[in-house]
Amino acid sequence: MSAAPSSPSPSASGRDCAAIAARITRPVVLVGLMGVGKSTVGRKLAAMLGRDFVDADEAIVEAARRSIPEIFETFGEAHFRDGERRVIARLIEEGHGVIATGGGAFVDPATRAAVLEKGIAVWIDCDINTLVERTARRSNRPLLKNGDPREVLTRLAAERRPFYAEAPIRVVSENGPHADTAHAILKAIDEWL
Repeated sequence: MSAAPSSPSPSASGRDCAAIAARITRPVVLVGLMGVGKSTVGRKLAAMLGRDFVDADEAIVEAARRSIPEIFETFGEAHFRDGERRVIARLIEEGHGVIATGGGAFVDPATRAAVLEKGIAVWIDCDINTLVERTARRSNRPLLKNGDPREVLTRLAAERRPFYAEAPIRVVSENGPHADTAHAILKAIDEWL
């Protein structure tokens, strides 16, 4: 299912959000490439639903007591993905309302299976130009350290698209307010439930 972000309708209300929230019985798990806005949109979506929000990357940093770039540099990507898999499984089991995952998390078969079975997977998609602009704002993205960010993001988008496409809900994030994307997700979940 695809939904393009749109401005919230004037009739959208807290009561509408509460009615949708009452029908959601599993965590909403946001997947997609780095820079699509999973964390920012996730916070807005959680507030709209009256649920808590957790960022899997922040939970990994807390559990490892190291930054993600340090984990990659010291132990490698495979070690990071193993820890990521365990943390996301724990967050799902804890029943958080909205969970933002790292860009590569949904590629892992075990993580993807857990999210699809026990959560509501929402793929936030975005065009490469917007991703390049957004990811340039932060320097803590290990996969963008070596090589041209546009080339890396284009390659990752092509490699990961088949995995992200397994999410039952897809919403396109455009270069506008993240609240628009959160509203589009809410509408898409409402239609999907």
